Amino acid sequence: MAFRGTVRRALETVRLLKRSAEKKTRHAEIDAMPGKFVDGSYSNAAGTRTYKLYVPKNYAGKPMPLLVMLHGCTQDPDDFAAGTRMNSLADRHGFLVVYPAQSTAANDGKCWNWFTEKNQVRDRGEPSIIAGITREVAARYAVDERRIYVAGMSAGAAMAVIMGATYPDLYAAVGAHSGLPYRAAHSAFSAFAAMQGNGASPADSPSPPGRRSIPTIVFHGDHDAMVNAGNGADIVDQAVSLAAAEYGPLQKTVGERSSANGRDYTTTVYRAAPANPLVEQWVLHGARHAWSGGSPEGSYTDETGPDASAEMVRFFLNASSTTERSRPVPRAAPAH
Repeated sequence: MAFRGTVRRALETVRLLKRSAEKKTRHAEIDAMPGKFVDGSYSNAAGTRTYKLYVPKNYAGKPMPLLVMLHGCTQDPDDFAAGTRMNSLADRHGFLVVYPAQSTAANDGKCWNWFTEKNQVRDRGEPSIIAGITREVAARYAVDERRIYVAGMSAGAAMAVIMGATYPDLYAAVGAHSGLPYRAAHSAFSAFAAMQGNGASPADSPSPPGRRSIPTIVFHGDHDAMVNAGNGADIVDQAVSLAAAEYGPLQKTVGERSSANGRDYTTTVYRAAPANPLVEQWVLHGARHAWSGGSPEGSYTDETGPDASAEMVRFFLNASSTTERSRPVPRAAPAH
């Protein structure tokens, strides 16, 4: 009898271990399941643009942040998503990501037309389309309207800065990688001069009505031959000037030169004590025109250096507690 009892206990232990292993396998399979990457299209009087929306695997109908990602020239949503790995971060932290796509009809190189005056104002041109896409997603999905962010690379970064300047009621923070400041150019010809560091001075760029401070994080390689690194510094200067006008003198902290993943970098942080940073500048030493810490599966990426995507997400998620503002619920703009 004792022998049989021992056998029964052994078999029960085996069954428990098997059920535990099966449970762990199911959990692992669930964790490995990706979210959904769905196609969309938005139209208004300024035109039509397609977009791709990443819905993370942990989306359950409860409000979560939304990040608008604006690709650079020659890129598209799939390329940009792969290169930045932003969808993986969306799964990890729980936020939606929408990637508006520039059309070749609007620009042969699929660049956002940040350099024309009609695209530097609210409710006109490409800014109205991007804002419309943002509002459409916010209306169709459970989005926390206080935590909508916009970021971009190169021409997309320049457009992200424009979106922050013209829609401060819609976006809670801006991320710019290898981009240009607001109104650095006013034509295609002046755009090339601006990219080489000879654009309009930030002090000479008139602000749109209602422009106000918005938390901003900037990454730029100091060996960028396509968009001079001085442009990144100018984005920072604009953001700091607006923040100082709103919050008073800011505390500036320059970090020691550090290294991450084979790339040296230096950070400068501006804050209104004791709040989270209002502005961060990441200078990537020796880096060229590429997304820092990106994946080789996408274009214009640099595997070395700090993970710009992760740092932007960290900055964005903290930014909501930095600026306590009452933001209206984004409503869907009329679509055709």
